[in-house]
Amino acid sequence: MSGWTAAGAFSKDPGFDYEARCVLGKAAYGIGDVGLVLTTLDRIGEHPSPGRLDPAAPGLLDGGGPQAWFDEWSATARGVADRADAAAAAGHRQTASWAYLAAAQYWATALGALDGLADQSVLGPTFAEHRRCWDGYLDASDGAFVRVEVPYEDGTLPGYLLRPDASGAARPTLVVTNGSDGSLPGLISDAAIPDALARGWNAFVYDGPGQQSMLFERGVPFRPDWEAVLTPVVDALIARDDVDADALLASGISQAGYWLPRALAFEHRFVAAVVDPGVMDVSTSWLGHLPPEMVALLRSGDKATFNGYMEQMPGDPDQERTFLFRARPYGAAQDPFDVFNAVLAYHLRDVVGQIRTPLLVTDPEGEQFWPGQSRELYDALTGEKQLLTFAERDGANWHCEPLGRQLANKQAVDWLADRLAAR
Repeated sequence: MSGWTAAGAFSKDPGFDYEARCVLGKAAYGIGDVGLVLTTLDRIGEHPSPGRLDPAAPGLLDGGGPQAWFDEWSATARGVADRADAAAAAGHRQTASWAYLAAAQYWATALGALDGLADQSVLGPTFAEHRRCWDGYLDASDGAFVRVEVPYEDGTLPGYLLRPDASGAARPTLVVTNGSDGSLPGLISDAAIPDALARGWNAFVYDGPGQQSMLFERGVPFRPDWEAVLTPVVDALIARDDVDADALLASGISQAGYWLPRALAFEHRFVAAVVDPGVMDVSTSWLGHLPPEMVALLRSGDKATFNGYMEQMPGDPDQERTFLFRARPYGAAQDPFDVFNAVLAYHLRDVVGQIRTPLLVTDPEGEQFWPGQSRELYDALTGEKQLLTFAERDGANWHCEPLGRQLANKQAVDWLADRLAAR
């Protein structure tokens, strides 16, 4: 099935290949099933190739490209959601819980192709179905999982407190900050939430500015000063009777490897934290694709010339899709200069010395988005710290260890538990 080997790939498109690994790795935490993933990838591969204007161009998508990805993951999500609805109607809560979580993740996986689709109107209904299934997962918990609206500026942030049970006992709480494009269901595996619940901790997940519902439904973009986001989250949690205010832990996934340390420079109420990976400067993943002359134009503020050169660069459908996907949350997707210029503000150089929270930084081999950044952050930290490396030989390489989540999570949670016990 799928023609994949450890040395091979699921797709000729690097983005879809990585997403395939991510959704397959989530099955290790019971999010869907290996067979559901592999059969969906098989169906995608059976689609006729969309081709390119230049058939000899490198990187030709196999299968039907973004449209096939969206269609087939949507079909899988729809089928699993139907099973969830049937199980819920029959009172089979555990089955409904599993199926709703899987369906929510598969809808989110389908949306990974959004910026390559001719019809962008699918965003609203697809995201709504994704959140319907997420809500179904919450409601199947017998009251253990509760919704928490976090006061934020003139409105709220949607938050969810996942508890081991509905007793309401005050517990240590792992506060999870998502990355640039991850889903809430994805955090179940990516942030070791089952491991936290098994230890008797709560886990709190939320959508911050530029993330998921805050972006897709409210149009609120990213912001670099994440302390303005995380501190209201902490304030809301410690006001609750089911949260031990003296036993807060934090985790940051993907681009939250920047956001969480940034917030920790100002927010000192956490016992310990983990970032997977560490990110000293978000812009390195953007500037690395530009020639030095373009970087110089960007830093000099020459917007007209920069945008002019961007318009003259050879078109590549995959690169254009990736740019739109990554630019959307920054709120300036129509102007390349504004997007790149906005990203330059996302760095820790001015604040890293203020971090006092003990911090574990993961460093996976083959990190493709921010290579070397975990070590750079680790070296810059002045307080208690540890660098945790992961290797290809263990199947835990690449950004956020997509096929090694159990291996990564168990060690991260052990590290947090040791700091909690020694507080």
